[in-house]
Amino acid sequence: MRLDRFLCEMNIGTRSQVKALIRQGAVRVNDIPVKNADRKINPDLDQVFYKGQRLQYRRYVYYMMNKPAGIVSATVDGVSDTVLSLLEENQRKNVFPVGRLDKDTTGLLLLTNDGALAHRLLAPERHVDKVYQVTLEHPLSEADICRLEEGVDIGDETFTGPALVKVLDRYLILLTIQEGRYHQVKRMMFAVGNGVVKLGRVAFGGLHLDPALAEGQYRELTPKEIELLSGAGQPKK
Repeated sequence: MRLDRFLCEMNIGTRSQVKALIRQGAVRVNDIPVKNADRKINPDLDQVFYKGQRLQYRRYVYYMMNKPAGIVSATVDGVSDTVLSLLEENQRKNVFPVGRLDKDTTGLLLLTNDGALAHRLLAPERHVDKVYQVTLEHPLSEADICRLEEGVDIGDETFTGPALVKVLDRYLILLTIQEGRYHQVKRMMFAVGNGVVKLGRVAFGGLHLDPALAEGQYRELTPKEIELLSGAGQPKK
C-alpha cells in the first residue's frame, strides 16, 4: 500500500494534505523519516508514525449503535439526518449500516466497512436471528401467537417465515424473525389485527444491544463480538 493512501485511510487528511505532511517530515516508517508519498509499506508489518504517534492500521471497523427514532438508516438522505451523522467525522469514511431499521424504530444497528460480513448477516440463506421488542396496541391471543410463529400473509408473494414470540407483558413481546422485509414487524402485527405502538431491535446475530448505550450513542465492537457475528447463522442445507 502507498504511504499516502495509508495515511488517508487513517483519516490523517486528504491525499494532498498527507502528501504535504510527508514532505514536511511529519511521517516516519520504522523510525526512519520518509518524504516520498509513493513509498510502499506493508500496513501489517511496517510501523508508521505521524508526529511521533504510531498509527495502528485496521482494515475494518465495527460499531454498535443504539439508533434513535427520527434518524434514517442510510449513508445519504436528502431530507432527514442519517445514522452516519451520529458518528464522529473521522469515523464515517466508507462505513455503512448493516441492513435498515425504519425511521421510527430504535435499537441495535451495526455499522461497518466490512462488506463481506454485512452480506453474510443479511443473506436469507444464513437464517440470522433479529430480535425486536414490540409494544402492541392490544394483547395477543394464543391463536395470534400461533399464526405469527407459523407465518402470516403480509401481502407479499409468500408468507413470512417461522417466527418466535415471547410474551413479556400483556402489551409487550419479543419477536424473533430471520427475514428483513419492508416494515415486516408492523405488517405481521397488522396481519393478526394488531398494531405497533413502539418498536426497537434488541439483538441481531446473537449480539445484544449494550444497555449502557443511550439512544444515539455507539461504541466499537469487541473482538469477541466480532467473532460472534462472523459465525452468525447457518447456510441452508
